[in-house]
Amino acid sequence: MDIIVSWVLSSLLLLAIAHFVPGFQMGGFGTALIAVIVIGAINATLGLFLKIVGFPLTILTLGLFLLVVNAIVLKVAAAILPGFSIHGFFPAFVAAILLSVLRLLLRAAAHPR
Repeated sequence: MDIIVSWVLSSLLLLAIAHFVPGFQMGGFGTALIAVIVIGAINATLGLFLKIVGFPLTILTLGLFLLVVNAIVLKVAAAILPGFSIHGFFPAFVAAILLSVLRLLLRAAAHPR
């Protein structure tokens, strides 16, 4: 049940980000649901590879390079999925920041200490 709730909430986050970040466009809720799955699959393959290869940069930038990796994952997902588009690297980077922060807040709200 937690996986389904997380999936739906991540989809809603993508829709909210598409509403607020210019250049980040999402077709609708169905596209957002599929986009979360595609982003997860890309993050598990290409994202993992980029994180391993970019580990020295991640250490040098104190973890900020991971936001660049997340932006690349979002751009690749947008290139694959019809109805999901990102126009430029900056909207992908801003979306990666927002997505990371909002997911962190949702996890903190779901599991308070």
